[in-house]
Amino acid sequence: MFSCIAAAANLVFVYNTGMLPEIQATLKSPSVKNMERALYLNFSVGLLPLWVVTLVGYWAYGSSTSSYLLNNARGPEWIKTLANTSAFLQTLITIHIFASPMYEYLDTKYGRSNESIYSVHNWTVRLVTRATYLIVTTCVAALFPFLGDFMNLTGALSTFPLTFVLANHMYIKVKGNDLSLLQKLWHWANVWLFALLAVAGSVAAVRFIIIDYKTYHIFANL
Repeated sequence: MFSCIAAAANLVFVYNTGMLPEIQATLKSPSVKNMERALYLNFSVGLLPLWVVTLVGYWAYGSSTSSYLLNNARGPEWIKTLANTSAFLQTLITIHIFASPMYEYLDTKYGRSNESIYSVHNWTVRLVTRATYLIVTTCVAALFPFLGDFMNLTGALSTFPLTFVLANHMYIKVKGNDLSLLQKLWHWANVWLFALLAVAGSVAAVRFIIIDYKTYHIFANL
């Protein structure tokens, strides 16, 4: 049960890379319609490979599979290399999406607003700050071999409340007078369901952090 709850929190955290097509869709008018189409595409076509990997992985390896599915993969080396490269690139995209607020802060603090973003100073600032940020976060990830547990905790504490609880509650506040009773019940059900999942996911994540802390050492080669 704890594994399922923690996996749900991890899933919503990782799948937030779906924000990328949503953000890109706002660059062209009409932004709202484009964003809606991007979201529909993301949660239909984009969801398909996620379920395929999950179901095929469980069918092939069972519940004893590694949390990183490619550890159990067998076959030609070039296929495994391609799969690991794809996972690495997807991780880079995820990092850059969630690091955007940090990048903006660093650019504002150390960049020169009176110069072009392509000036030598601003270009150097972006290169150094982003590279430093990625190096530090990579070292932290390697330091804790059970970093996935912290991802579970992050998903439970941030993604569930911000993506589901807050969004539904804001919609009720804004559209409350125009919603039918059934629509209100639906959105309130989402608020309470995902609030409970946030609490349960946090408990499960903390439990796994404590267990894995006693099992693994820092910089463990898994």
